[in-house]
Amino acid sequence: MILFLLLFPAILFGEDLKTLLEFARQNNNLLNASKISVQAKVQELNSVKSSYYPVIDATTFYKRDDDPTPFYPGTTYGATAKISFNIYDGGKKAYTKKQKNNELTAQKFSHKENTKLMFLNITKEFFNLKTLYSSLQAKEEASKDVKAQLERVQHFFEANLATSDDVDKLQSAYARNIYDIESLKFKIYSLKSNLELQVGKKFTKLDSSKFKKSLNENKVQLDSIEKLKYTQKALRNLSQTVSSYYYPNINIADSYTVFGYEDKPSFANQPIPLLDKQNEITATLSMRLFDFGTLNEQKEALKLQADALNEKIIYKTKEQQMQLELSLHRIKTTMLNIESSKIALKSSTNALKTITKKYEAGIVDNITYLDALSSKTQAKALYEKSLNDLEIAYAIYYYYNSKNLEDYLK
Repeated sequence: MILFLLLFPAILFGEDLKTLLEFARQNNNLLNASKISVQAKVQELNSVKSSYYPVIDATTFYKRDDDPTPFYPGTTYGATAKISFNIYDGGKKAYTKKQKNNELTAQKFSHKENTKLMFLNITKEFFNLKTLYSSLQAKEEASKDVKAQLERVQHFFEANLATSDDVDKLQSAYARNIYDIESLKFKIYSLKSNLELQVGKKFTKLDSSKFKKSLNENKVQLDSIEKLKYTQKALRNLSQTVSSYYYPNINIADSYTVFGYEDKPSFANQPIPLLDKQNEITATLSMRLFDFGTLNEQKEALKLQADALNEKIIYKTKEQQMQLELSLHRIKTTMLNIESSKIALKSSTNALKTITKKYEAGIVDNITYLDALSSKTQAKALYEKSLNDLEIAYAIYYYYNSKNLEDYLK
């Protein structure tokens, strides 16, 4: 009973678009994968930060020689503790840290872009599904009208007041409507299944949802372009890291070793003294002097990759501007379609009422009636489609302004 009360509002009112988007944010597998990728980049950055600290290693060893020398034991064992620290690396760690930081920012923009694009796809399918539901309803209403007329004419036929041709034409129209209805049901099932997959849950019906109608939004660069910019910065950081290999690398290390021996050697019945412990401090300086141009070739490759990204940034920026202009035209065109389809629906509805009365009175034939019914069915479907297309048009406009769609739902 409690479960029914919890589910009853959803069953009665259905799911609105905002609810579906919020659920998808938390449950869509692709968006979850994108979030995990951001967490992975955070860990990579933390790893680089940790590289600034000293490194402590501990080792143990055991060595046995089958043919030991007279002056050295056959079996040696011990343990070593070592602490090492990189004093100077030519900027490798600093550039790597910048690279990982830029990669993290790029991944965050990638996640935002994936979310917005996913939400746009869900929005399109939501309103396309509502259009299909409206078309199905119009077809079912038309089917009921045709069936009623078919039954009426069949009674007349049985009374020898109508011909078999009249019955056949209505029977054909009724069968065609059934075919169209079943085709629409499959389209609905297919689109609904895909929408449920993206949202992450099943639903029974869709509630009404509308966007705020605002055309004065400030243009913000798309997250996909921001991602490319930070990826480009990361490549330049990596190029600087490669250059740092030409600079000196200075390390210092301190190791402490404890030794143990078996079968200690002796000379003239006197044990040979051996080390029991050893403290060793090491400072090393290394520098790349010549590598046949290997690092320079790597730098050039990275530069070309950055240049390629720059071309993509320029293209994507132009594409965003073009899509914004198209979205405004789409809204304008759709609003005109709404007005014209509204007039067409009103006219076809009035015409059908008149023709139905004339048809039942025997003034017009069934062809005229079926044409009028078809016109009214198509007009209703087009009107509902144009209303849903307007919501999609605004969603596309907000998307190319890099807005969060859920913030613009009423």
